[in-house]
Amino acid sequence: MKIDATDRKILKLLTENGRMSYVDIAKELGLSRVAIRERINQLMEEGVIEKFSVVINSDKVGKKVSAFFEVDCEPTSLVKVAETLVENPKVASCYQMTGPSTLHMHVLVEDFDELEHFINEELYALQGITRVESHILLRRFKSRSGLNL
Repeated sequence: MKIDATDRKILKLLTENGRMSYVDIAKELGLSRVAIRERINQLMEEGVIEKFSVVINSDKVGKKVSAFFEVDCEPTSLVKVAETLVENPKVASCYQMTGPSTLHMHVLVEDFDELEHFINEELYALQGITRVESHILLRRFKSRSGLNL
């Protein structure tokens, strides 16, 4: 699928407000509601739009500690470790990366006791992990949940 300027404008508007109605997008772009619905459906069918979701302020729901981990794994254990970690509800995101660390992971927990438990009882317990480095978020300057087009 070739993404044109109109598709990019639709994606930008939806990134800013995923609840924006077809009517409001149509007004913004000077197109019909039906044309917008068809374009969005096509973007979804082609996998350009993977899903619609809500962004929750973790601090407001009691997840006060945000930690980032660099996790090295034995090559034969990488996929199994990653599959286990992504099933853990404390893990917000997990990526295989190039560079000195194999996995990059973001964890959200209520407090430092829960973080300590996660590290000692859930992370270190996994077979195949060779090194773990953690970083605690002090302040967020920018966070985005969409792709800039």
